[in-house]
Amino acid sequence: MPTTLLQSNLPGLELIHRGKVRDVYALPGNRLLIVASDRLSAFDVVLPDPIPGKGEMLTQISNFWFAKTAHLVPNHLLDVPLAEVLPAGTDLKLYEKRAVVTRRLKPVPVEAIARGYIIGSGWKDYQATGSLCGIKLPAGLKQAQQLPEPIFTPSTKAAVGDHDENVSFDAVVAAVGPVLAEQVREATLSIYKWAAAYAAERGIIIADTKFEFGTDESGKLYVMDEMLTPDSSRFWPAESYQVGISPPSYDKQFVRDYLETLDWNKTAPGPNVPADVIAATSAKYAEALQRLANISVD
Repeated sequence: MPTTLLQSNLPGLELIHRGKVRDVYALPGNRLLIVASDRLSAFDVVLPDPIPGKGEMLTQISNFWFAKTAHLVPNHLLDVPLAEVLPAGTDLKLYEKRAVVTRRLKPVPVEAIARGYIIGSGWKDYQATGSLCGIKLPAGLKQAQQLPEPIFTPSTKAAVGDHDENVSFDAVVAAVGPVLAEQVREATLSIYKWAAAYAAERGIIIADTKFEFGTDESGKLYVMDEMLTPDSSRFWPAESYQVGISPPSYDKQFVRDYLETLDWNKTAPGPNVPADVIAATSAKYAEALQRLANISVD
């Protein structure tokens, strides 16, 4: 059965960051231990109730994609057994499917987003301006319509509790310089196009996705954090997709739909989530893992 972990506790290791989902620890040799918890964030707020097994499923999906796309862009994973780095006495079973050892990289301060379909904040921006992140789009697009070509639509990296904001490519250039900005854009679109084609053969549309990148001491670019998961992407079942509506998806849809029924201002603290909504959300993560990576949740 999947394990449940709301917050990791690894005595003796230096906790350097506790994010919305992941806890990050420093390891010797310029390495990190990244633990994917079962915390769930919605509208950029971490909710009080975990989704059992979510961190395990996210990690397995990410590791699958990292392996599949390593020929396109190098990634942060290191082939180091967890047992070598976990503190003595740690329950290995609790961490073996949700933790990875990685390179310690310098994060690129931008959310690298690829969109193949017009939905979400992109749809709102398009309705208001006819453009997205400074890119002029064809007139007359409908909600959830496929774009003529995938586009790179970066956003700012928000702190916990804040909201990301779509920005232009020029803003990325200003933040990191033209060379790195172009590398990030090229890597983002390269991975997205490859993954979208792969997923389409398995009945899943990847509408959009967000990548995190980092550089090593020599300036080499790596993709890091998580990759093409239901937390960082919109996955739509191809069989239920249609233009003009917001299609059902494999992500936090059940939770978002529930939260929209509440009198909640989308700021912390977040409300509790009913057991049936948690179970439905967990089932969607498991279905995505099965469809994409052919891995079943025990």
